Formats: sequence, C-alpha cells, structure tokens
Amino acid sequence: MIRVMQLDDLRSLLALGDHHHVTEAAAALGTSQPSLSRLLARLEAELGVRLFERDAKGVHPNPLGDLTLAAARDLVGRYDRLRRDLAGLLDPESGTVRLAFLDSMATSLVPRILHDVREQAPHLRVELRQEPGHVILPDLATGAAELALTSPEPDGPYGWLALQSQTLVLIVPPGHRLAGRRRARLADVSGEDFVTIPPGFGFRALVDTLFTAAAVTPRVALEIGDLATIEGLVGAGLGVALVPEQFAGATGTIGIALATPGAERVVGLTWRTDRPLGPAAERFRSIVADAGPYDSDR
Repeated sequence: MIRVMQLDDLRSLLALGDHHHVTEAAAALGTSQPSLSRLLARLEAELGVRLFERDAKGVHPNPLGDLTLAAARDLVGRYDRLRRDLAGLLDPESGTVRLAFLDSMATSLVPRILHDVREQAPHLRVELRQEPGHVILPDLATGAAELALTSPEPDGPYGWLALQSQTLVLIVPPGHRLAGRRRARLADVSGEDFVTIPPGFGFRALVDTLFTAAAVTPRVALEIGDLATIEGLVGAGLGVALVPEQFAGATGTIGIALATPGAERVVGLTWRTDRPLGPAAERFRSIVADAGPYDSDR
C-alpha cells in the first residue's frame, strides 16, 4: 500500500531543518532516531529527490530541501491558522459573528444592538456587512453572513425575531402645500414628484403595496437605494417621499403622519433554519432576543 505524505511528516521535516541533527530532531518530536531516519528516507523516495546532505555534524538541507521546507512551513502554518480560526468561531464568548444589515440601519438600530452585545459578551467579534436587502439573503444562503438585520420577514427557510416597528411618514420640503398638515393620505400626493427606493428592495415593495391599497399610482421622479439620501433630496425640493419616521427632519423636511393602514416597517433579525448556527452566532442571537424589542424613537 502506498503511504501518502501527511501533515506530521511535514512537521518532522521542519524539525530536521531547525535542528540539523537527526537525534536532536527526534527528541524534539518525541520519536526515535531510527524512526526519523526511516521517515526522511521514505519522504525523499516519495518526492524522488535528496533533500538533506549528511555529514559528521548532522543533516543540512540542500537547495531542493530548502524549497521543500518552505512549502512545508507554508502548509503547516495554514493548517495551524485554520485550527485557530475554527476554535475562535466555535467559542461562544470570543468567536466571530458575521452580521449583515440594511444600509438604513447603520446609524440607528445597529449601534444599539452592538452596544448590548458588547456589554454581555465583550470578547465576541462581529464582522459587519452593510448592504441592500436583495444582497443579504444570498449572503445568508452562502454563509457569507450568519445573521442579518432586514425587513420584511423573508419567505423560506429563515428564522425571524422582530425587533423594531418603524412608523412611516410622508416627508415634504419646507414651504410645501402640505407642510402644515398633521395627517395626510397618499391620495394627497397623487401627481407629485415622488422620490423612493428602486424596485427589488424590500422597502420599495412595502411602499408599492401601500400605494396599491390606496389606489394611487405615484409619479416616481427619482430612485436611489439609501433612505438618508432620499430625505436629503426631498429637503432640496426635488419631490416628496415615504420614509421611516426617524429619517424625517434631518435636512429640514417636514414629517406628516399617514392616514394609511399598515404604514410601518418591521425590522428583525433573521438567519437560516436549514443549518445550525455556530456557537458565537447563537450567543449573539440570544443576547439580542433578551435585549429587544428596540423602540424606534431612540
């Protein structure tokens, strides 16, 4: 039976390269000198080259041996790093969690959640991925992200923990004809230039559903995938928009309550249910579940 070179064989070569003496290398490895000598002979036969030169002072790598030792050091180093990384991921208190979240949560919900997690698990590492909703679900499917903060609740093999209900308001620029109103209907902005998220985003689907239920077709003038930018465009007088209430007023826009049922966005933590969460991700999820829900007015 042909025996293929193994990781321990590479470690033995590295010990020979470090000690330049079979007896000393064997002692460091906890094996016998004859066993190590036989191993070296077998590896040289397997590779078809002489790796070490023998003399009265010991063994010394030749140029081919130097090349082999460099490769062995790289392979052993990669394996050892893999073991360390896996150990870190499996530690619920100091492992790494990969969290994806919607752009619109970057300055509100995400910092509050991370604050709570840091208080309960200060050594937990969190890798953040700020991205649109149509990218988040594929990332959860591939494992690029383990947990995600998104909206709405996804269909399919996903767990869901609702964390925040965000009331939607109509925002208009200063001086707009509706600026003095306390409440408005979607029919009130029929024919107005409307600024919104592009199709394919969860928030756009929510907005479209509200307009459809109100039997109103908005005149979409501008589309951009960032709610803060939408608020800025409205503040510059480029149209009106629907946004979560906390975005209103940043650039002087006026937020008006909607007389529309279902005008809210529910944000939650989601994960795949067709595979187990790692211990670190499970620890993160349990902390968020205990700390939530999160009021949207903070």
